[in-house]
Amino acid sequence: MATTFPNREECIPDSQATNAASLRGKVLMKDRAYSELKQLIQSITIEPGARLSERQLAGHLGMSKTPVKAALERLELEGFIIVSPQSGIVVRELTAQDIADQFDVRVALECHVLRSVSGRLTDEQAFDLRENITQQRQAARARRITEMVSLDAGFHMLYCEFHGNQEIIRVMNQLRDKIYRVTDRVYQQQLPRLDSSCDEHAGIVEATLAGDADLAVMRMEEHLDYGRKFLLDKHRGRAS
Repeated sequence: MATTFPNREECIPDSQATNAASLRGKVLMKDRAYSELKQLIQSITIEPGARLSERQLAGHLGMSKTPVKAALERLELEGFIIVSPQSGIVVRELTAQDIADQFDVRVALECHVLRSVSGRLTDEQAFDLRENITQQRQAARARRITEMVSLDAGFHMLYCEFHGNQEIIRVMNQLRDKIYRVTDRVYQQQLPRLDSSCDEHAGIVEATLAGDADLAVMRMEEHLDYGRKFLLDKHRGRAS
């Protein structure tokens, strides 16, 4: 005879069930605070260098300071903000060295990924890459910059997901989140880069599907090197 297990909540006293629900609520609020604050930073709604206060942020988000404090601790660990006794909470500005370092990591990881997957992708994966390129071109033509930046990041993440290494995916997600602020703002100033980026992505896909790993890696290196120089030039010009 099959064993019938009682509903989990029926086994928990009312007081414990209430505490569990309260804990879930706190976790959800903490995650919501983190997600919304990161979005405000990435979209430049909160400018780099801006000073923040837990009280102001809690009021803006419509929640208590407790989940906001937890979210800020996480954002500090991820390098989005700096917290110090002297300056308080400040949105961290990306430096030229930050950008250069992040692209160094991307070149190492993404070229390794391309060598691993070239000539080995399924028809469905090939379709996903081509569909992403199609959507990029549509967004670029319409000058929908935020959408284009998202699709650009998604293109690079597709290869990492096809490769399947979860640590690479985790690191790439972190790099994407950090560089997003700079990329979006620079594209606003240099619209032709939208079109050339699409062409470079298409060339990478063509080489990958043909199984030419050396060509795919060369094109990825050129693409990322151009992106690095492009972002650094614009970043330094803005800082001067």
